[in-house]
Amino acid sequence: MNVLVTGSNGQLASCIKDLAGQYENLNFIYTDYQELDICDLKQVNTFFKSNPKIDYCINCAAYTAVDKAESEVDKAYEINAQGAKNLAIVCHEFDSVLVQISTDFVFDGQKTEPYVETDVAKPISVYGASKLQGEVEIQKILKEHFILRTSWLYSEHGNNFMKTMLRLAETRDEISVVSDQIGTPTYAGDLAQVILNIVSSKNTNFGLYHYSNEGVVSWYDFAKAIFEVSNLKIKVNAIKTKAYPTPAKRPVYSVIDKTKVKSVLGIEILNWQDRLKRHLTNRI
Repeated sequence: MNVLVTGSNGQLASCIKDLAGQYENLNFIYTDYQELDICDLKQVNTFFKSNPKIDYCINCAAYTAVDKAESEVDKAYEINAQGAKNLAIVCHEFDSVLVQISTDFVFDGQKTEPYVETDVAKPISVYGASKLQGEVEIQKILKEHFILRTSWLYSEHGNNFMKTMLRLAETRDEISVVSDQIGTPTYAGDLAQVILNIVSSKNTNFGLYHYSNEGVVSWYDFAKAIFEVSNLKIKVNAIKTKAYPTPAKRPVYSVIDKTKVKSVLGIEILNWQDRLKRHLTNRI
């Protein structure tokens, strides 16, 4: 089976590359925006036409600069909504399955218990709204899709909170981190594994799913855990969101419920603490 992976230089696609060797039945085609601009429908169509039959498209291409999106609204929508729509149109034409990555930021954070797939999405940022629009476009056009909403992705690749904390620890004795935003960190390699299992098994339980590691934590406690596991002595101060204003609003609570993904896809999910320890211990 031929699998197109867009946004191939990003964090999630890099994790897919790390695992690709485990899947001998899959032939991967990696593209970044230089090779394939998903915002250009004609170009996407030509790409599908000029390559061997693409069975699956894993869309890792996204505009993920949450704060910058507030001032680059058109660009965020062009990539996250129009780009996703273009892929859905072409996947429909060429009989391909689309795997789309979405976000916990489609929710407003007003709940106090984990969000399920049927909860009404009410994004409070341009980034969240543009990702939600991408979901809507895909659902309108293409039945054969998987949309995986995830949260707080980190790994050894790309830019992410864990890497930022480790970098800051090299030059600082003390940092402040918000303690009133609650969610779940997700190791991008775990998400990559789930996606590749869906693809390689030719799963046909299409639809919308929530996936993150298990557990609940604040950014403050996540930072403390990163330093603890890494044996780094750095003082972490808990601050409120209002003390650290950002252009984009973030949900105060964005824990997602994994019941559906566990039961329908039959997967087990590691707790975020166990996963972090395993990851950082392997790095040290």
